This record gives sequence, C-alpha cells and structure tokens, in this order.
Amino acid sequence: MKLKTLSLFIVLCCSFFLVNAQKKAWEEHNRWIWGPSVGYQYQNGNFLKVSGWGLFAPNDFQYMKIDAGANFSWMENKTTVIPELGFTYYLNDFVLFPFVKAELTPYTITPKVGASLFSIVDLGVGYGFDYNTKKNFKPIDGFTVSVGVNIPLNYHLY
Repeated sequence: MKLKTLSLFIVLCCSFFLVNAQKKAWEEHNRWIWGPSVGYQYQNGNFLKVSGWGLFAPNDFQYMKIDAGANFSWMENKTTVIPELGFTYYLNDFVLFPFVKAELTPYTITPKVGASLFSIVDLGVGYGFDYNTKKNFKPIDGFTVSVGVNIPLNYHLY
C-alpha cells in the first residue's frame, strides 16, 4: 500500500511540475506541448501505462519529451503500480518521427527505439534490464514492445 501511495504522490508531483512549466512557458511564449498519455507495454508481463508529458523543440528538426507516470500490472494475482520516468528524443521526418527513448523505474532501465506518427502515436521496441527485482514479484526484464498515445492539450510551439 505504501508503494502505491508513493507512486501516486510521484505522479502528482511530476504532473504539478509539468503544469507549472507550461504556465511559465505560456507567459514567455509557448515553448512546450504537454498532455496526458496512455499506452500498453509487454515486458515479461502486461502493463497499462499512464503518464503526463511535456515536449519541447530545441530546433526545427528535433523534439524532446519528458514524461512521468505509472505502470499498472495485474500479474501473479496482484495489482502492482510501478512509477516510471522517461525521456524521448524524436528526430523530425515530416510524418514519421524516429525516436530513441529511455525509461527508468525503481526496478528496470529500458532503452527503446521506435517510430511515432507526429509524436502522437508511438510504437517502440527495446530491452529492459532488471537491476533491482521487486520483492515478491518476478523480474521485469527482457524484450519489450510498446504502443502509446500522447494526447496534446496544446498544439503549437512558438
């Protein structure tokens, strides 16, 4: 129960950070696109992924996204919530954006590569490395595939 409360607290704090960053960006021009995302990932088990994210453009051809959220699993007759931080680097290619991504949880680090349709629908593959197996849970490592939908709440970078 403490881990679920801590996970929820981390997600709320990160969401607060993204909202405050967006508020400041609006005051200084809009330099961030932000919103929620939802997705599915298979990595030695099934996970529902929910997060908040912020995306910015350091130049006209690259985008960087920071996200914070939680992975929900119902493996081994247990509901488990695992907090996650992610960083994605998109290379603009008009419609399809190739990307590299790193995801970090308290138990696993997962590098990924993939393609995204306008950075809204992400399809990724990678490999997760378990470095701290969760107590009373199986290791979350190995080959991973994921699909995610990023819902932008604003649409322009100025």
